[in-house]
Amino acid sequence: MTAFAPTVMPPPIPRSAMGYRYPPSRAAELPGMVSVTVRDLFSDIPAPLMVLGDDTDKIRAATVAALNGVDLARIGPNDSVNILCSEHGFAMMGGDAYAETVRAVKDEVERRTGNRKLRLAFSSATNTLEGQEIIAQYKLDEHFEGRIVQFGPYDKGVEIQTEIGVLYGIGAAYKAQHIIYVHYDDPRETHFHRLNGRALKAFTMSYARIETRGIFHNNFPTSSANIVPRALYESPFVQEKFVCAVMLRSSPSGIMGVDAARDLIALDKRMTKELLRYFGKMIHLFDSIDDCIAVMDGHRWLHYQHAGGLTSCNLFFGPVDHLDLEIDSKSPGNPAVKAVVVNYAWKSAFTLKNIPFVAAHPKIASSLERQNLHYKVLSADTLEQAMEKAYALTRTRKVIIFDGSYGAINCSPELADELVRKAPAVSKEVDEVLMPKWLSQRRLT
Repeated sequence: MTAFAPTVMPPPIPRSAMGYRYPPSRAAELPGMVSVTVRDLFSDIPAPLMVLGDDTDKIRAATVAALNGVDLARIGPNDSVNILCSEHGFAMMGGDAYAETVRAVKDEVERRTGNRKLRLAFSSATNTLEGQEIIAQYKLDEHFEGRIVQFGPYDKGVEIQTEIGVLYGIGAAYKAQHIIYVHYDDPRETHFHRLNGRALKAFTMSYARIETRGIFHNNFPTSSANIVPRALYESPFVQEKFVCAVMLRSSPSGIMGVDAARDLIALDKRMTKELLRYFGKMIHLFDSIDDCIAVMDGHRWLHYQHAGGLTSCNLFFGPVDHLDLEIDSKSPGNPAVKAVVVNYAWKSAFTLKNIPFVAAHPKIASSLERQNLHYKVLSADTLEQAMEKAYALTRTRKVIIFDGSYGAINCSPELADELVRKAPAVSKEVDEVLMPKWLSQRRLT
């Protein structure tokens, strides 16, 4: 068996009322686990601008440089301006890069326009507790001098006339003369949006009322679902307010930089090409896994935790090629995932049919059982005991740890060997067969 490097320590887990009990240890500390780097798997993935532990000065400089290409003249010194941000961006590599992008946008727009009324419009998926914890953690309330409004999909809506009829945005998000859309390219849920208009997704998932959000959500994974966010973005109501988009860019190796544009469609095309090439390889490498135990050990929602920069939902809903727009993208769940061990996650309703969950503490097991969504829930007193139960249940020693890591995958040596062995063929297939097809389907060159 190949000798691999010791595991890399993942981003720390902030304490949260949304989560299960705080873990006494991390899965990366389990005896025998190793780390395989993203660039050892795929050497053509570029070196990142920022990795975990780096200072965020490079992100600030990249944000300012990106905004240099955007005309801000429409913003007057006394105009109302909402900077739109979504809570999910703070799940990317510890959240520091996204937080700094948001802060840098505010500071640069103030400097160039003289406007001192910029407000942070903060979207949360379920309740304001998520946002309150994030705002406090990154001291956003101090940076915005208290000018923060929080909202979710159940808050008061506003009618938006679109090409497909009346849709409903969240009133608080759009209650300003101008909006600046600060977002990120983390390709969560490729089994849903299929990297088809990914940059527009938040116009429904973060800034639309539950009725409109539900139209989009319930039509996943059909391509027709993507009509809804585009109709919202292109509506006269939104375009009259829309100043620009500022997009934090990533790859499996880390944070790559920042892009900004007045034209979000053009920005989406640039973004999609790189996501397909670099994340497409990681997605298909995950699809090639024969069998494994997935260990959940990261901050925030269980299905949005990262390994090698890719979220767990991309493994759970493989091995279908969700990036191929010509095939039926529905997936009942990946049969290669033999068990899920939960060491830490936010409490969430999530299920994988016929896959047992093993909880690293009885309190986690009790919470999972109350959801009544799981095929089988086993309880252990410690993470080590949970792993032994998972090994006995599945008869595999191949383990992948979703702990928030970018740049490397923490895993067992058995899985590391498989990933290294299969990566060259995956890279060749993506470069020579899949990329030309994916680009052609999206009319990208």
